[in-house]
Amino acid sequence: MSDLSGSERRKLEKLLGMGSGYVLNFSDRTFGDFFDEYRVEIDNEQYKIEGTSKAKRMRTFWKIADNHVVGRVIEGLIIHGNEEGCFDDNSPLLVNECQNIAKQLLSEQPVAELQSLTAISNDYDFEIVAAHVRESIDKNQPEAALDRLHTFVNKFVRITSKRYKIDINPNKPLNSIFGEYVKRLREEGHVESVMTDRILRNSISILEAFNDVRNNKSLAHDNPILNYEESLLIFNHVAASIRFIKKLEASIKTKSEVSLGKTKNTKNDDFIPF
Repeated sequence: MSDLSGSERRKLEKLLGMGSGYVLNFSDRTFGDFFDEYRVEIDNEQYKIEGTSKAKRMRTFWKIADNHVVGRVIEGLIIHGNEEGCFDDNSPLLVNECQNIAKQLLSEQPVAELQSLTAISNDYDFEIVAAHVRESIDKNQPEAALDRLHTFVNKFVRITSKRYKIDINPNKPLNSIFGEYVKRLREEGHVESVMTDRILRNSISILEAFNDVRNNKSLAHDNPILNYEESLLIFNHVAASIRFIKKLEASIKTKSEVSLGKTKNTKNDDFIPF
């Protein structure tokens, strides 16, 4: 459900010319085609609860859809209106206000920790995979990128595990490598709470299940792909785990550098310059 206020809805309705039941210059067919680009079936019965006109379906869409999807649609409607010359000369201020409404809605991502899904090396393939993963969320298509998310996690876990001298050969399963990584964190005292330790251990079996999703429910093969909501859940779990591990590894590195600095300073203190 979007967070559009009454004032914001009125501004959008005025800009889109919804007073008479229409939306810009769309026919029923082109209205459906427009929403298809955003993976919204605007002709579905759920959007006809308050009526079948384009304006009434639009109002219902604003109530049902989440902020990010509504923001992308509003952004697209403004682009369409400008290209089609639908806005009169008195509209610039209103257009700007509605663009700001879209930006505000777009600031809320369906994957809270999306920005953590970035490459941690200069590997070009890693950077491309990471970019595709983030782009799929921007387009609200998490189910279409599960295979690339799996590739991203594979690269991330293997690179992160290198520091611990864990065997990361290509034939070794992802969950096995991650299991050794979690064990090493525990042995070196980097995990403070029992709950965090348990969450990380549970992630080992989750990554094993991710292999099945990648092989049987993603576009990696000719499969019926996983539904949207479950795909989004996987994305959110993976992104939150990646963010935590990145922060943890940064903290471990800082502590190591500080400890190394203290050791060097101690050696310098033993030197008497006379």
